[in-house]
Amino acid sequence: MKSSISLVIFVLVIYLTGQPAFAQVKLPQLIGDHMVLQRDTKITIWGWASAAEKVVVKFYGRKYQAITSGDGKWSVVINPMKSGGPYAMDIKAKNHIIIHDILIGDVWFCSGQSNMVLPMERVREKYPEEIKNANYNLIRNFFVPTVADVNHITADLPKSKWAVCDSTTVLQFGAASYFFAKQLFNRYHVPIGIINSSVGGTPIQAWISADGLKNIEPYNERIIQLKDTAYLRQVEAMPLIKNVPVTDKGLTGTKTWYDTTYRPVNWHHFWLPGYWADQGVRGLNGVVWFRKEVVLPAAFAGKPARLFMGRIVDADYVYINGVLVGSTTYQYPPRRYQIPPGLLKAGKNLIVIRVINTMGKGGFVPDKKYFISCGQDTIDLRGDWQYKVGDVFDPSNNKTDHEIFAAQNEPAGLYNTMVSPAIQYAIKGILWYQGEANTNKPLEYKRLLPALIADWRKNWNEGDIPFIYAQLPNFMEVQYSPAESQWAELREAQLQTLAIPNTAMSVNIDAGEWNDIHPLDKKDVGYRLALAAEKLAYGDTALLSSGPIYKSARVAGDKIIISFSDTGSGLTSKNGEELSQFAIAGADKKYVWAKAIIKDNRVIVWNSDIANPLYVRYAWADNPRDANLCNQEGLPASPFTTDPNE
Repeated sequence: MKSSISLVIFVLVIYLTGQPAFAQVKLPQLIGDHMVLQRDTKITIWGWASAAEKVVVKFYGRKYQAITSGDGKWSVVINPMKSGGPYAMDIKAKNHIIIHDILIGDVWFCSGQSNMVLPMERVREKYPEEIKNANYNLIRNFFVPTVADVNHITADLPKSKWAVCDSTTVLQFGAASYFFAKQLFNRYHVPIGIINSSVGGTPIQAWISADGLKNIEPYNERIIQLKDTAYLRQVEAMPLIKNVPVTDKGLTGTKTWYDTTYRPVNWHHFWLPGYWADQGVRGLNGVVWFRKEVVLPAAFAGKPARLFMGRIVDADYVYINGVLVGSTTYQYPPRRYQIPPGLLKAGKNLIVIRVINTMGKGGFVPDKKYFISCGQDTIDLRGDWQYKVGDVFDPSNNKTDHEIFAAQNEPAGLYNTMVSPAIQYAIKGILWYQGEANTNKPLEYKRLLPALIADWRKNWNEGDIPFIYAQLPNFMEVQYSPAESQWAELREAQLQTLAIPNTAMSVNIDAGEWNDIHPLDKKDVGYRLALAAEKLAYGDTALLSSGPIYKSARVAGDKIIISFSDTGSGLTSKNGEELSQFAIAGADKKYVWAKAIIKDNRVIVWNSDIANPLYVRYAWADNPRDANLCNQEGLPASPFTTDPNE
């Protein structure tokens, strides 16, 4: 009875004080088997244990001791070490832990949104040989699962572990960060550790601490608002969407429309790929069904196969011969579905796709792959299909009469949980690939990106650690006249951030896809980020690590002469073509296309209709597809404007 009472009292004390209890040593997620520790700097090893408990850490022939504080925390600082390994670390208190296969090398903290987190698995068709040969025991990856909290800084990262790179594990490595790590490893032959802490679709303010946002509105005000626990509970309880009953005729009739015995009546022709808004069905958000009978050769019969359905906006359910073979709930992932053995047959096979769209243009994204493959054989699925509308959504069902809350999109919501718990871990530098979620307010990015850099550097307390970021690539439809562009404005904010010491930017204006916010060319992105790191973080100062960067402009009569840095062996145009994507304007800022030539390693820009030019823009568009200024080393020039007010 006394022991039960003691236990209750103990639990109450813990609850009231908010302090965790530790009966034995507990380590943070980052400190474990296969980890990479940063070379040539002091290394902090930390954890938790009972108050006043003695902890002994033995590593590389040295012994380090600590006594836990009243809140159960302990840490030791290991002397700087050269690259090497593998080593073991012995940690002993009331319990005994041995950490195996530790390497000393370079650690990079990689963060941002979906293009940083996008895994090698998503690009396996583009880089099959890279994946096959990805056996790099000295490259390690630590992926941070998503968790968010707007008010509390967590003590540790969510559960994860270090993974050693091989042809299987590499599929879960971020593609951009993998190619970055591979380039550095092949150049310097030191272990490379990647901590990938990224979340798709998240804005930059979610990654900045409350302290880092305290002078930036409206985000500071929002942080204060969310500290009101009653208000927070209220918005957290609100549903993201209304609960709407299913009224899809394709599911509620006497036979479902994917049933092989269903006979289609009043179905219409549809050319796939494409959007239904472009093929006679305008303004529809709802459910549209598609079907096609495909004749397969005998070689497909009974065999496992793969179905590639490009990308579909927004969600889809795919049935073959009446069997569901795959489903995706949002528009961005490529549709690659496994067809189980025994399902396909020689002759006619029925493919039925239920597509659900809630906003914008629904359908099948053009310029993607649509086919069935079995071994070396493929059957093209592009062409004439049939469609029928199953349901039309009431527009009011897509609207809510309350605030939509998601902690991962709120100020500091991800910093608290996915950055702060890692700041004791020594790193070589930071990679950042983000911005898509902030293109609706690009001018804010001029404050937010520098604020994030300052915030992280302050909290890591390692000085002006290298900060390298990816400029947004080309995306969306091509415009054939000069126009305003929020994506261009955000790229300009990224370009201007180079004024901050010890930063670098990779230019990716040629690495995007018009129809995909997640372009597959992550090899060029990773390579260019690595070039920037080689110069900035590894001291290869003679290395050309960037394409041409706008430096200055001078008006000379009816022409403007542009000077650049990072010209390398000289300015040139890609493939020797005439320079394009230069626009010029006078005081009215009405831009028109301009002629542009390279002379004396500068670019001279003019238009005979603009007698008194003042401003030049280059590649100022969402998707400046034909932008072709580069240096002779082949690195593309960054988009820019000479207008200091933009």
